Amino acid sequence: MRRRIFGWGRVVSVASAALVAALAAAPAVAAADAAGDVTWSVTPAAASGPDGRSVVEQELDAGSSTEDYFAVRNLSPSEVTFRLTAADGYYTDAGRFNMLPAGEESIDAGTWIDMPETVTVGADATAVVPFTTTVPDDATPGDHAAGIAASVLSSSTDDSGAQVGVESRVGFRVLTRVTGEITPSIEVAAVTTAYDMSWNPFRPGVATVSFDVRNTGNASVSVVGRVGAGAGSVSFPASDEPQQLLLPGDSRSFTVAVGDVWPTLFVPASISLTPSATDFGGARIDMAPLTADVTIWAVPIPQLLLLLGVTLVLVALLWGRRRSRRRFVAAIAAAREEGMASAGARANAGESVPLTRSALRSAERRDRDG
Repeated sequence: MRRRIFGWGRVVSVASAALVAALAAAPAVAAADAAGDVTWSVTPAAASGPDGRSVVEQELDAGSSTEDYFAVRNLSPSEVTFRLTAADGYYTDAGRFNMLPAGEESIDAGTWIDMPETVTVGADATAVVPFTTTVPDDATPGDHAAGIAASVLSSSTDDSGAQVGVESRVGFRVLTRVTGEITPSIEVAAVTTAYDMSWNPFRPGVATVSFDVRNTGNASVSVVGRVGAGAGSVSFPASDEPQQLLLPGDSRSFTVAVGDVWPTLFVPASISLTPSATDFGGARIDMAPLTADVTIWAVPIPQLLLLLGVTLVLVALLWGRRRSRRRFVAAIAAAREEGMASAGARANAGESVPLTRSALRSAERRDRDG
């Protein structure tokens, strides 16, 4: 397996014993019993020594070349021979710059750099190393990234008892801009959405929007933006996250969660990007903001269940009232029929039957007419 981190620290690659032997046999490497025995730094420099730069930025025509320098400072108490390498560079998802490991072949700017294979630096001393960048005649205009590193090998034993080699490297970034028409451009692709509802019908859920940002131009682009869903929005990257810089051809995946989103069946959402690009002088290159609209499917299941429950309760109450009214009406009708039947029976038996007010009025009317 391999583990690598490029920057102002130690890069560790753990390989098999056979690979260790092959690397140790190369004259470019000085092996040590422990990687911690050697401490060093690598920085861009002038011919006289370190010049305060942390990155080499150079603008060249296709077919031209230029010479620059870097300094390797050995902070160890003994002389060390460092292996010097150049390789294509890239940015990790965490926003950190890295360069291809020794086992991967460079096809771009990493192949444009020519320099010595090794440098020997005395104890607590600094060596200035020249390097030449030669741009091919057919190089495409735009930004091309590479890294230069100084490394040492050490050997150790892992938990299983097998001998492994540890390659530690420290380096810096070399960014070459080939002159020509510079056209920074990005696009949003592979958009997916999801909604995580709350089963509490009185609480909103969380909408998640995942997408890729692709650098479709020929210049490095820094990307910041905002994702909105419903009435909420979230900026990315967060204030505590590294800047997201995309080299030409790079693609970076983002996942942004927006809280306090109510499930309204169809939740409108948008991805708003504010890209920026600069020339090597720091001047901004105009780029238009980019917006992509999407819709999130958010079924209000808890709210629908609550509404269904309330509806069932109301229906049950109304049905109960109707049944009670029917029973009351039926009871009145039954009592009336029972009373009429009783009166008829008493009349047939020759008993006097109390007359109702309407019956009395009818009788009086018959007497007057009579």
